[in-house]
Amino acid sequence: MHDHAPAAGGIRSASHRRLLTISLSLTATVMVVQIVGALLSGSLALLADAAHMFTDASALVIALIASTVAARPADDRRTFGYQRAEVFGALINAIILILLAGWVAIEGVSRLINPGEVEVAGTLMLIVAAAGLIANATSMWILSRAQKTSINVRGAYLEVMGDLIGSVGVIVAAVVIIVTGWMPADAIASLFIAAMIIPRAISLLREVFSVLAESAPKGTAVSEIRTHLQGFDGVTGVHDVHVWQLTRGAPVFTAHVTVAPEVFSSGRSGALLAEMQECLADHFDVAHSTFQLEPDDHAECEPSHA
Repeated sequence: MHDHAPAAGGIRSASHRRLLTISLSLTATVMVVQIVGALLSGSLALLADAAHMFTDASALVIALIASTVAARPADDRRTFGYQRAEVFGALINAIILILLAGWVAIEGVSRLINPGEVEVAGTLMLIVAAAGLIANATSMWILSRAQKTSINVRGAYLEVMGDLIGSVGVIVAAVVIIVTGWMPADAIASLFIAAMIIPRAISLLREVFSVLAESAPKGTAVSEIRTHLQGFDGVTGVHDVHVWQLTRGAPVFTAHVTVAPEVFSSGRSGALLAEMQECLADHFDVAHSTFQLEPDDHAECEPSHA
């Protein structure tokens, strides 16, 4: 069940493409600041965070392209439209995250094993990381509403969240360096950034594969929907039930529904279809549902299905 109250106004109610564009602008700006700050301060953690921001900027560009493609209308060849483009965009984002984590981990371990004469300017590192933290928090707030309904926006949201956590790690390392002068804190912060990237990438990959495998959306109780439909007057059974999603927030439902003969004889079949579709839209957030009505003796001629 979901709350169907109308969304409040404000910047977060803008289109997905506009939200992604705003987030991309913030990310790209902070990325440039972090690269310059990393070069001036000598901080590996700040450079790793800047690399993460670069990856996020690339991911947001991919998300924007996918969002634009997904907005194209359906045609005779792609009858569901292009919404799956968002899923492929999210898949690319997840792969980028994994590659990034590997690079950061290798660099961090290398710095710990061979620290050399590394000197990190902790104060500059702290200022730049704080700026990144503010920008990432702003981007997360902007994307927080849209990420609940779009797997594509969610991918961008998760990456920005990772950047925010990474900025916190860099800030902590900078404070340690300023207070104690212990330079390995910078490399440890880099490893921390790598470690927190992996679970997010796996989570996003799992969701992408779930969509591509046409699994029932997470939180969708197929048995509960079937029981709900069987409660309609005249319905004697529900079988051949299939639930999947085109992308996050776009579930599709199909089912064969057997009904008593009087439903057809009295001309109630059209009204029953409308009632069931309205029920799924209002109570289960399934806007696209298809039902095949059959007389109850017709089910005996078909093999048993879910």
